[in-house]
This record gives sequence, C-alpha cells and structure tokens, in this order.
Amino acid sequence: MTFLDSAQLLQLASGMVTTLQLFAVAWVLAFSIALTLTVVRATNFKAATFVVDAYVEYHRNVPLLVQVLFWYFGMPELLPESVRGWLYQHNAEMSLAAIALGLGSAAYVAEDIRSGLRAIPMTQFEAARALGCSYLQCMRLVIVPQALRIAIPPLVGRALLLFKNTSVAMAIGVVELTYQTREIENETYRTFATFGAATIMYLIGSFLLMYIGSRVQARYSLARKEARRV
Repeated sequence: MTFLDSAQLLQLASGMVTTLQLFAVAWVLAFSIALTLTVVRATNFKAATFVVDAYVEYHRNVPLLVQVLFWYFGMPELLPESVRGWLYQHNAEMSLAAIALGLGSAAYVAEDIRSGLRAIPMTQFEAARALGCSYLQCMRLVIVPQALRIAIPPLVGRALLLFKNTSVAMAIGVVELTYQTREIENETYRTFATFGAATIMYLIGSFLLMYIGSRVQARYSLARKEARRV
C-alpha cells in the first residue's frame, strides 16, 4: 500500500483549513439568521410568521446542492455587471458557498431553537413583561438564553451536519478538503490512502465539534446547579 507524501498531506491540510473557514462563516451566518427568524416568528404576527414559514419550508425542501448552484450561477445575474465582476475577482466561490450554506442551515437551526423556546413556560415571559421589559428585552434577556441552553444537543448536531455539508461547495470550485482529495486522487490514483486521510481529517473535525458541544453543555449544567443552590 502506498502512502501519501508530505506535499500531498499539506495539500489536504490546506483543504481542511478552507473547510473550517467555510464552516465558521456559514455557522455564524446560520445562527444569526436563525435567532432572528425565531424572535420574529414568536411575535405571532401573521405576515411575519408567513414569511418565516415560507423561508423555512423553501430551504428544508430544496436540496442543498441546488441552493449552492443557484447562488453561484443564478444570483450574480441579478447584480450589476461591475459588482459581478468584482465578486468573481475576489473569491466569489467561497463567499457564495458560505451564504448558501448559512441560509440553508438557518432554517434547521431556527426550528431547533424554536423547540427550545416552546419548553419555556409562558409565565416567564409574562413576568418579564410585568417588570417593565419590552418584547425584545424579554426575548434577549430571559427567553432566548434559556431556549439556547435547552437546544444545545440539536444545535451541536446541526453544526456537525453543516461541517460535513461543506463538501458540497466543491461543486462550484471551492478548494476545500473534498476538492483537494479528488485532485490528489486523480493525480496519484492512490484512492485508499487519499480518501482514508480525508476521512480521518473529517473524523477529527467532527469529534472536536462534539467535544466543544459537550463542554458547553456541561458548563451550562454546572451554572444551573449553582444557581439553584443560591
């Protein structure tokens, strides 16, 4: 069996760095949008609820690959030619892939946060309102922090799924880990060694995310116990 040399391992490592960067940007975007969607939906304003529901249903029912391809090939056509040219000269593949992945993941993350929101007793919201808090203050200071603690396990699962789904970005030329793996395999025909190394890298990234999630959950659990003692 032939193993990879140092140059090829560095090439895979470079792809892993790009994968992590893509994941980080997409996750921040997804989490921010999901929080906004959750707060807007909780208002129970019919027009806002309809828009949020439409957003969620669209992204949950259209394949992620189609969304990535749409953002890369379709959306730039709506931009002025000068903006489009600038975008393609400044790593448009990475930027548009992050946007597509972030928007798609936001629909699922919003549902996870919403499930945590439903577990919060309505009396807490009413108590916060009685103390003079506005709707946004109630959500920001009382309701959403508790909902996020409850939703940590499914959010960790969504983060893992997003990390693995970054491989879809290779379809538009993002030089991430899967892209680099295919390039090395096509050049060397060392299929087992190449994909084996990539598999190990994906496993390391996944286990790292699970470890971070478990630490965050343990920290919140400890803080809750200490608060009850007080």
